Amino acid sequence: FNLTSLTPATFILAGIPGMEKLHIWISIPFCSMYLAALLGNGVVLFIIRTERSLHQPKYLFLSMLAIADLMLSTTTVPKMLALFWFSAGEISFGACLTQMFFLHFSFSAESVILLAMAFDRFVAICYPLRYTAVLTQSVVVKTGLVALLRSFCIIFPCIFLLKRLPFCRHNVIPHTYCEHMGIARLACADISVNILYGLAVPFAAIVVDVALIAVSYVLILLALFRLPARTARHKAFNTCGSHVCVILLFYIPAFFTVLTHRFGRDIPHHVHILLANLYVLFPPLLNPIVYGVRTQQIKEKVVKVFICPK
Repeated sequence: FNLTSLTPATFILAGIPGMEKLHIWISIPFCSMYLAALLGNGVVLFIIRTERSLHQPKYLFLSMLAIADLMLSTTTVPKMLALFWFSAGEISFGACLTQMFFLHFSFSAESVILLAMAFDRFVAICYPLRYTAVLTQSVVVKTGLVALLRSFCIIFPCIFLLKRLPFCRHNVIPHTYCEHMGIARLACADISVNILYGLAVPFAAIVVDVALIAVSYVLILLALFRLPARTARHKAFNTCGSHVCVILLFYIPAFFTVLTHRFGRDIPHHVHILLANLYVLFPPLLNPIVYGVRTQQIKEKVVKVFICPK
């Protein structure tokens, strides 16, 4: 009897265990945040696309970030809302793997984009005269391709690691969306390879990104403290402020979610699920707000296009 043929036709997403009666109320802020994220990132993309003066590396990287944010939230939230509103928790095995892939793929791609944005700030502040020579349009395009390729190479093996597993237990996933370890735990086989790969490889890649971002900002700070004029130093700090806020909004919830999931055994399961949901909603919601408020050029273009079109 071939156990590897035991692949379920469908999985059942259970939502937030223990809070089923509150699903409809929880869906209201989640839906509001998702719609605001769609609007905010859509406006950022529209402004950068239509204003030729914003066709610079800094804003092209920002448009990549907006696309990754839209992918991160759209991969999970519509199915989550269907579950909350219509109890439509059933999802096919293939669709579950697809959702899992694009969830982790967009997270990995966003990490690479944040690293590229840190490098952009490093060159702009430490080597301003060489900025246009270093960060050409070709380099920006290649950076986007690297983000796609690295994310694909890291996440694609997870599909095969899951497809090789036999599933002979229940098919209920106690979550609002499909993620790698949530699917693997339903298998009736040894999942040590999934645990090792799922924790070591993506985590190592993200840690490398964080380390390189930290190095970039150490060098930036050293360069800033050497600036003689206070106004120049203040202006340089402002150019980095938005990016630092976005980095914190992205990595802190992600690391907190991972650490509480791995080590917070005393934390109720529904708290884990709520944190995981906020992790796919908060960065897409807040990133365009941060850049819209703190970046003068984007603020001016939004006013010009939407408020004073004449």
